[in-house]
Amino acid sequence: MKVAALSGGVGGAKLLVGLDRALRDDHDRLTAIVNTADDATIYGVHVSPDVDIVTYWLAGVADTERGWGMRDDTFTVVTALEALGEEAWFRLGDRDLGTCMVRTRRLERGDTLTEATRMIATAFGLRPTLLPMSDDRVRTTLVTQRGRVLDFQEYFVKERCEPDVVDVLLSGVEVARPAPGVIEALEGADIVILCPSNPIVSTGPILALPGVRDALRRHPLVVAVSPIVGGRALKGPAEKLLRATGTDVSAQGVAGLYSDLCDVFVIDTTDAGDAAAIEDLGVATVVTDTIMTDHDASAALARVLLTITAPATPLSL
Repeated sequence: MKVAALSGGVGGAKLLVGLDRALRDDHDRLTAIVNTADDATIYGVHVSPDVDIVTYWLAGVADTERGWGMRDDTFTVVTALEALGEEAWFRLGDRDLGTCMVRTRRLERGDTLTEATRMIATAFGLRPTLLPMSDDRVRTTLVTQRGRVLDFQEYFVKERCEPDVVDVLLSGVEVARPAPGVIEALEGADIVILCPSNPIVSTGPILALPGVRDALRRHPLVVAVSPIVGGRALKGPAEKLLRATGTDVSAQGVAGLYSDLCDVFVIDTTDAGDAAAIEDLGVATVVTDTIMTDHDASAALARVLLTITAPATPLSL
């Protein structure tokens, strides 16, 4: 079985760990396509937060308590910058900084983001194939109620998701191209999985790339896992951003965003009451425990996903 997964953030990283474990005997069968619209230049280096979160989780070195960064990292550089009067709101650990420095040097030498990502993934001993969504610059910005326009990292880290958001913008996506191997991975997969990542700023930018949504509409088996459980996001600003884009904060609301390309939508047992409404959207529904409290729970969810088959008779409106 070949699996392609669209991912971003901690929820995506957790499921990728589960998929990697479930496919351990076929580790080269998993391709993770990761959001890069959150990328930013910070402290003079190219930071790819979602790519690095996925890398560290798959490598077993992630700080799983915080969700980001590496376990037992130090913050000597950031502390030194603060002492010199510099803004240091982005808490980039020293080892994490090393990853970003290597990426930056590779990009300055002329490597693509895909090539730099492949080299870093190999250095960390990753089994799955890791692909950034694009080698081209795509950036997420947020418009606040007071008219401020913030880069995603400013909103997420510096402002701690506190400002009310009225719009989410993607710049550069119209002319960006999927990274080499992305469309091929989608078309060659037996199953494509949309991880329980933020549907607005994690999977959303990947789906907005030219050709990606069309490839998924053609695919015989696309399975999405809801990032909303019981009307709440388990982590991150998904609730605020769903409201900002006029989407109901519910499993049903997220299913509506994916209904044109998703064959099966997986919801938590807490949301079993939403199943009928989701099927009314033309999407088959699977109800199971989706909360990944540890790696074993992630692997259990992955095994459920890998047993899903395409509906014998596709549902329709």
